[in-house]
Amino acid sequence: MSTPAQYYQSLPPVSKFYGVACLMTTSALYLGLYDPWNIALSYQDVFKRFQVWRLITNFFFLGPFSPFFAIRLIMIARYGVLLERGPFDKRTADYVWMLMFGALSLLVMAAIPFLWTPFMAGSLVFMIVYVWSREFPNAQISIYGVVTLKGFYLPWALLALDLIFGASLMEDIIGMVAGHLYYFLTVLHPLAGGKYVLKTPLWVVCRHKLVAYWGEGIQVNSPVQRDPSAGVAFRGRSYGLDGNRARTTTAPSEQNQTDNSARQPNSGEGVAFRGKSYRLSGH
Repeated sequence: MSTPAQYYQSLPPVSKFYGVACLMTTSALYLGLYDPWNIALSYQDVFKRFQVWRLITNFFFLGPFSPFFAIRLIMIARYGVLLERGPFDKRTADYVWMLMFGALSLLVMAAIPFLWTPFMAGSLVFMIVYVWSREFPNAQISIYGVVTLKGFYLPWALLALDLIFGASLMEDIIGMVAGHLYYFLTVLHPLAGGKYVLKTPLWVVCRHKLVAYWGEGIQVNSPVQRDPSAGVAFRGRSYGLDGNRARTTTAPSEQNQTDNSARQPNSGEGVAFRGKSYRLSGH
C-alpha cells in the first residue's frame, strides 16, 4: 500500500496541479486571505475595471469545505487522472488544451445572463467527467455501492444526485455542453469524415514548459485516442445501392500489412482458392 506522499508523486502533472490549486484556494479562504467575490467571474469588473484575473481565478474555487467540495475534488483525482493516463497519455499539451478550450467555452456561455455563475470550477470538473464518460462508455461504475451502471451514464447519474441533494444544476449542464462540444470536434466529427479542426496550438506547448519538465510528452495536433475496448462508432464495411461492396478505407498500418501479404502469398494462415488452375478443356 502506497503512502500519501507516494500517491501524490504518482499523480500526472495537470490533474495534480489543478486539484492542488483548488484545494489551496479553498484553504486560503478559511485563513481569511481573500474575499471570494474578488476572484468571482464578473464581466462588468473585467471590462470596466480591467480585473482580467477573474477570467481565470473563478475556475479554481470549488466552494467552501463541504461534501460537495469533496466530491468535486475526488472527480479530479479519479476521472481527471484516468483521462490523463489513458487517452491523453504522453499528450500533456493536448490535455492542457482540452481544459483551456473547456474554460473558453464556459466563459462564452457565461456571457448569456441566465447561464452565468460566479464560479465555474464545478462546470469545468463536470466537463472532465463527461469527456471521460465518452472515452470509457463501457466502464462499470458503482454509485455509493448501491447502483452499478456504465460509464456512459455517469454524468446523468451525477446530475440526478445533485437534483436530489438540492444543488444547482446549471453548472453541471453547461459543463456537459462544453464537454460534448470538445468531444464532437475532436472525435465524432473526424470519425464521420470531417476535418480535425480543434488542433492544439503550438504556443500551448511553447509556453507550457512544464510539459517537457515532467517528461510526459508534448505530442500535439492529434485527435483524442479512443479506448480500444470502448468500440468505434459506424465502423465496418459499406455497401452501395446496387448491392456491391464499396471500397473500405484502411489505416496506413493496416494497408502496409495488406500490401506485404499480397507480395508474399506463401506467408500467413491460409490463402483462399489456393492450388493449381485448369482450363475448361481439362488441360
